[in-house]
Amino acid sequence: MFTRRNLLAGAGLSALASPALAQAAYPDRPIRMLVPYAAGGGQDISARLLAEPIRAALGQPVVVENRAGASGMIAAQALAQAAPDGYTLMLGGAGETAVNQHLFRARMAYDPIRDLRPVMVVVKVPNVVMVNPQAPFSTVAGLVEYAEANPGKLSYSSSGIGNPQHLAGALLDHMAGIQTLHVPYRGSGAAVIDIASGQVQFGYNSLASGLALIRDGRIKAMAVTSKERMPQLPDAASVSEYAPLADYELVNYFGVFAPAATPEPIMERLHRVVSAAVQAPALRARFEEQGLLVQSMSLAQSRDFVRNESQKFGRIVEQANISVDG
Repeated sequence: MFTRRNLLAGAGLSALASPALAQAAYPDRPIRMLVPYAAGGGQDISARLLAEPIRAALGQPVVVENRAGASGMIAAQALAQAAPDGYTLMLGGAGETAVNQHLFRARMAYDPIRDLRPVMVVVKVPNVVMVNPQAPFSTVAGLVEYAEANPGKLSYSSSGIGNPQHLAGALLDHMAGIQTLHVPYRGSGAAVIDIASGQVQFGYNSLASGLALIRDGRIKAMAVTSKERMPQLPDAASVSEYAPLADYELVNYFGVFAPAATPEPIMERLHRVVSAAVQAPALRARFEEQGLLVQSMSLAQSRDFVRNESQKFGRIVEQANISVDG
């Protein structure tokens, strides 16, 4: 027999259960994956590689949406302002999640540490120290020795001011106590071609941007900026293998990010799905083909990694007195 007390008790149970039911139903509609740059780049390719296994695991379409502009800040700000419900994600890199706040202080409309949260850091993206074959050095030790003897005479290329390639060079200069000239380019294509032509002696660039020239012998892959060697370049030492630079590491990274207030059960589910996707042998091989090092970080490890990287980039920007504001 139904009584007023039964009805009230039932209503109370329903109210308590509704948030759990809502979370259990996630997802029940398509998910957007924002990409801060144009189609065809490393982050866009990575997002599209991830979209299919995420769709298969969650049973909903994952729509990749390119929101390019403002050094990645347009997409990152859109994510920061999105509802924290797991339906808007971003395949973010170091620029928009760890570097920009140190370069564009007057233009930042979001705080990446406060407003964004990594579901998982998916891959590290090492830079390759690419050298013209006619350069007067062929090892990191040789580069440092030559720069010490010829201060200010060595020039290196990167794909722009303030990006991880530029900061890789600034960090090596600071740690080794040398002075080299940074020559920024608008994109990696010209930055790599001018190493091959001898316009600059070396540069810090992604593997993908210089792989064809490396294979042709027009550029030497001298070293990598990650602690670990890259499987695609087994003969290229890590910069950190040179003993005086044992603590050196400077990498870009790509990860799946969500609004910071996204409920923990949704974050945990997304992390399980993304982690399983990148550990699958076929997808792992596709990432490695792009020169990317697959990671296996937990939610907490991903958050700590991004915060630590932000602090590191901030120190480099300050030490090198780099500014693009105004």
